[in-house]
Amino acid sequence: MVNFGKKVVKYRVLILILGVLLLIPSVFGYLNTRVNYDVLTYLPDNIETMKGQDILVNDFGTGAFSMFIVDGMEEKDVAELKEKIEKVDHVANVIWYDSIADISVPMSMLPDDIYDVFNSDTGTMMAIFFDEGTSSDGTMDAIAQIRKIAGKQCFLSGMSAVVTDTKNLAEKETPVYVLIAVILAVIVLGLTMESFFVPLLFMLSIGMAIIYNLGSNYFMGEISYITKALAAVLQLGVTLDYSIFLMHSYEEQQVRYDGDKNRAMAHAISQTFSSVMGSSITTIAGFIALCFMSFTLGLDIGIVMVKGVIFGVIACVTILPSMILCCDKIIEKTKHKPFLPDIGRISDKVTKRYLVYVVLFLLFLFPAIYGNNHTAVYYNLDETLPKDLPSIIANEKLKEDYDMNTTHMILVDSSVSSTDVNKMIKEMDKVDGVKWALGLDSLVGPSVPSDMIPESVSSMLKNDKYQLLLVNSEYKVASDEVNAQIKTLNKILHKYDKTGMLIGEGPLTADLIDITDQDFKTVSAVSIGIIFVIILVLFKSISLPVILVGVIEFAIFVNMGIPYYTGTKLPFVASIVIGTIQLGSTVDYAILMTTRYKRERNHGANKHDAITTAHRVSAQSIMVSALSFFAATIGVGLYSNIDMISSLCILMARGALISMVVVIFVLPSMFMVFDKVIVKTSKGFLPKEA
Repeated sequence: MVNFGKKVVKYRVLILILGVLLLIPSVFGYLNTRVNYDVLTYLPDNIETMKGQDILVNDFGTGAFSMFIVDGMEEKDVAELKEKIEKVDHVANVIWYDSIADISVPMSMLPDDIYDVFNSDTGTMMAIFFDEGTSSDGTMDAIAQIRKIAGKQCFLSGMSAVVTDTKNLAEKETPVYVLIAVILAVIVLGLTMESFFVPLLFMLSIGMAIIYNLGSNYFMGEISYITKALAAVLQLGVTLDYSIFLMHSYEEQQVRYDGDKNRAMAHAISQTFSSVMGSSITTIAGFIALCFMSFTLGLDIGIVMVKGVIFGVIACVTILPSMILCCDKIIEKTKHKPFLPDIGRISDKVTKRYLVYVVLFLLFLFPAIYGNNHTAVYYNLDETLPKDLPSIIANEKLKEDYDMNTTHMILVDSSVSSTDVNKMIKEMDKVDGVKWALGLDSLVGPSVPSDMIPESVSSMLKNDKYQLLLVNSEYKVASDEVNAQIKTLNKILHKYDKTGMLIGEGPLTADLIDITDQDFKTVSAVSIGIIFVIILVLFKSISLPVILVGVIEFAIFVNMGIPYYTGTKLPFVASIVIGTIQLGSTVDYAILMTTRYKRERNHGANKHDAITTAHRVSAQSIMVSALSFFAATIGVGLYSNIDMISSLCILMARGALISMVVVIFVLPSMFMVFDKVIVKTSKGFLPKEA
């Protein structure tokens, strides 16, 4: 690797030119990568609810629908507004009372159940059907256009409106995330490094790696808005260590080679590459574990972040060294003494008072595990958004004025007789929380002859293969009540049609709950297993993987247990991915200290001296690393108005600090307690009696 380092030093200007040129296709790729704002689309394609969504699009030409509330408007004006909406691109159909009766027919002549569907004390409501999926570009464009046509007394609800608002909010906030992360990281690095200018080089180097990573997402087709929002911040947080290590190594090599900066950098690159490989493997392992999720949002985040770590390593050993050498004079002029307390001074106290930290570990362990296991999570996606967004206001109004929370869609085989369909609808009407159930057969009755139903409406509700029913629920998506309701409705449906499908946001979210519950167990097991094996191979030890993984898992339990004791509910994604991210990115702290402990033991030091030295040498680096990770994520967590993003960043920031404290105080104590076991079960430890 020294030869590689020499070539980087020799061709540093060429490397920088090439690095800048590569930004051009990367920016093009970034700008042309589609972003998916609907996390429900990451459910497995083979489940019934997802198959049903495809049938809606392919057979009915309907991918999504929204309820449109109009307050304080004359019926004639509502009819005109409806006509305008029908002309909007990607609007397949609009159903209002004039869809089944002429506008000249008073609403009071409609059957009571149908009248109640369309009206409240304050206004009227229509259902808008779109010809593309919930989160398609066409549907979101149509939502935006409808909002332009509608006045202030109009409210557009539904999942498509929520997704559109999520897109608008995320596009506005994401650039700010990066700015906040960079500013706070530069401040922390400026205080903890020996130069005020070096952190800017770190940001430029990592920034280029981030752009390469985001640009290469073009080949994935699309990425989630969560991945897009977190990728830059997370990549900055987990790869910043590599830059810090390179700079520290470069400074050490300058002393060794008597100021020969080119030679010092060549050896620093070699040393950094060897060290960073081990560190990056554990981080990559954590992200790879996310790829094992059935809910493929994990795969989305996992692939992007694995690429991010790889690009980060490459930039660290090529672009950053070139920048440092080219800007050497500026670095020298901006040097200062680091504003960081010498934590190494407490190393001897940590090893002498190790039993205190062992007792504290045991005292916190069981409350942490209990809190971790009982932290509440939510699955209702609109809860992640601010309450003043148009879609959230509309959903709340729908609930208050029409007692509507969720609308299920049911696909029934068209061969099922009208008599059976009507019986099924009557049974469903009696299910707890069902406000109404409607289909073509329920619209056609004594007061509404079948020939009065326009072809556009009847074809939307029934074709040669299927007929579509709508069931309105008073219960909220993801609630225990609606999930029980869905099970009851499915039983009734399958009594009349064994192939029938219950679909929509409610059933999709119910599937999401079942799938992600299993994913949490899978991801945890895979991440622990992979990192356990890496540590086992790295240290050739049976006991060290148990101790290191155990210590970081304790830090994760503390982090994930805090929301239980503070009464905070977490978005479901946070509970799945945060443990894996924290384990993969902070187990490096433990590996760093363990590596030095092993070296000291191997050189003949007794356990007390070996552990004290390992602590003194590594504690400072661990602090800088953890504080940098904290700085890169905490600002975004506090700023973001999207709770999915905010919660993840706050958990990552807090997790970095908790892991830092646990590694600095608990890990050395574990070494003191289990030293004899470690020596007997590990290679490379040469014990010497104290």
